Amino acid sequence: MTTTTPAATVRPEDERLSPGRTLGYGLQHILAMFGGVISVPLIIGGAAGLSGPELTLLVASGLFLSGAATILQTLGVPFLGAQLPLVQGISFAAVSTMTAIIGSTGGGTEGLRHVYGAIVVAAVVGFVIAPFFARIVRFFPPVVTGTIITVIGLSLMPVAARWITGQEMITVDGERVPNESFGNLRDIGLAMFTLAVVLVLAKIKATSRLAVLLGLVVGTVAALIIGRSSFSALGDASILGFPTPFAFGMPMFEVGAIISMTIVVLVIMVETTADILAVGEVVGTKVDSRRVADGLRADMLSSAVAPVFNTFPATAFAQNVGLVALTGIKSRFAVAAGGAVLLLLGLSPVLAGVVNLIPGPVLGGAGIVLFGTVAASGVRTLSKVDYQGNNNLVIVAVALAFGVIPVVVPTFWDQFPTWFVTIAHSGISAAAIVSVLLNLFFNVLLPGRPKDPSVIAAAPPLMVQAEEARVLADGGTVPDDMEQPTKAAPTV
Repeated sequence: MTTTTPAATVRPEDERLSPGRTLGYGLQHILAMFGGVISVPLIIGGAAGLSGPELTLLVASGLFLSGAATILQTLGVPFLGAQLPLVQGISFAAVSTMTAIIGSTGGGTEGLRHVYGAIVVAAVVGFVIAPFFARIVRFFPPVVTGTIITVIGLSLMPVAARWITGQEMITVDGERVPNESFGNLRDIGLAMFTLAVVLVLAKIKATSRLAVLLGLVVGTVAALIIGRSSFSALGDASILGFPTPFAFGMPMFEVGAIISMTIVVLVIMVETTADILAVGEVVGTKVDSRRVADGLRADMLSSAVAPVFNTFPATAFAQNVGLVALTGIKSRFAVAAGGAVLLLLGLSPVLAGVVNLIPGPVLGGAGIVLFGTVAASGVRTLSKVDYQGNNNLVIVAVALAFGVIPVVVPTFWDQFPTWFVTIAHSGISAAAIVSVLLNLFFNVLLPGRPKDPSVIAAAPPLMVQAEEARVLADGGTVPDDMEQPTKAAPTV
């Protein structure tokens, strides 16, 4: 007697496509996130003062790890990998923190080694707590995560500006001198041209998903034409080459950096959890706590191994979740094929070196959209928060302020102890700590909706007047003490 496996037991994400379609859809996923993967190594490499072959190594290493992490997450092994169509890439969430660590630990490759040490410890902590993370997620409601994501985008905006203008001061013969080409019209014009190209391509349905990547290509071609870039950036890069483990030296460990990075890892785990749940809903498959834990363990293992291969923490890319919803392609094997392409790109320094053709102004023009999108995503999350009859507005206001302070006044915390400076100088860390603590204070330790939230959390007068008008129109009454209007009782 032959038994037939019920159709219900076949998971949508296990769909097998033809080899051509598998590779094609995989490439589509890679193109949708490629700009994000290369941006983080470029930012951190620039902060550490790297250039040429060293910067190429960072980019190649990021591609290599992203590909390997994607394969692990999609195909999975016991206890590792959610086995969902999730693309893993280098996380933006850690950028401002890593930049702060580099600046507070001597800069250069030494600062980079402190970053790697902090990542290793923080990722191991994340790996250990992954099975219990469901208990921690409740401390990261939308009012917290939305604030943090908004600060991430705002913190990265100065990076885009510096890509366009260059540094005000440069080192010449060991001395710091003003940069004569700082903010010149040619560079600003090139950045605005790139931005315009990205916006036009975003308007066209067929190219909207690739607008940033295609904008970088068009902007780079324009830079080559006007002499702002040249193929000499490729240097003597080899066609094939395995990333050298610990190419910048062994990791170094500093308490403040580790604490700061651990906070970032918690944020990354929140983002990954949200993406796992979101893609499960899009695909139409069951995602239980065990599957979430497997996905988080894969995420954290990839992040812990990242410093060995000279790169940074990995996370699930949310834009690829949207791509699954848009295309309806649910096969995790297609995404795994894309991961294999990323891995191969990471094994070819000459292909990774092509990124060095992209001049700073072109990156900056695209960065305005890229980083602005991160901030806008945070605003979108905050728009779903309930601000009526509570102090959530206070949480957002104070946390945003602490997150932006290091951006507008970088030396604000310089008189404090070094370990504190490392944490507070990162906008993401400061916003995370403040928002979590305030959420605990207002919404967890003292649960319930206060009858009279603080005056700074009250609705603006126009909103109150609008609510009064709506209630009166429904036949209700407005109390004299200006508290919440009372609706009329429903007519039976």
